[in-house]
Amino acid sequence: MQEIVLAGGCFWCLDAAYRVVDGVQEVVSGYTGGRGAHPSYEQVCTGATGHAEAVKVVYDEERLPTDVVLDMFFTMHDPRQLNRQGNDVGTQYRSAMFYRDEAEKTVFEAAIARAADWWPGEIVTTLEPLGAWYDAEEYHQDFFAKNPTQGYCLAVAVPKVNKIRAGFASYLKG
Repeated sequence: MQEIVLAGGCFWCLDAAYRVVDGVQEVVSGYTGGRGAHPSYEQVCTGATGHAEAVKVVYDEERLPTDVVLDMFFTMHDPRQLNRQGNDVGTQYRSAMFYRDEAEKTVFEAAIARAADWWPGEIVTTLEPLGAWYDAEEYHQDFFAKNPTQGYCLAVAVPKVNKIRAGFASYLKG
């Protein structure tokens, strides 16, 4: 199994989109890239801790290549928006890729280069070393499945899931 940590706006959306993909074994919503241990959702939402809402995606690389995982990431969010995704504004919603080592950083750089071919304008996705990871509170895990009719899920998460379904149909769970 491979594990990758990505941030691209609200973690509920990334979580929901990756869960429909075959080969994804687990998605964990959490916080990384900031200061202070064990931040709460409320603290992260202020932007004061510097943490990003992120997901840890655990996947089987034999069934789902890393390049596809990363191309999905750049499909489901707008990497040109600095410290925001739509109406979610603040550094906690930044577009970021958290690398474990130089080899992973190189893979991430290649993914950014590919995305630059699809997106007009400047890609602002940051590459950051993966520091401490903190799982988000339990109610954030698999939030969309638990709250499918919640307004934010319908307005923001569903379109992201639909982008993955449309662009990566051959990688969807049966």
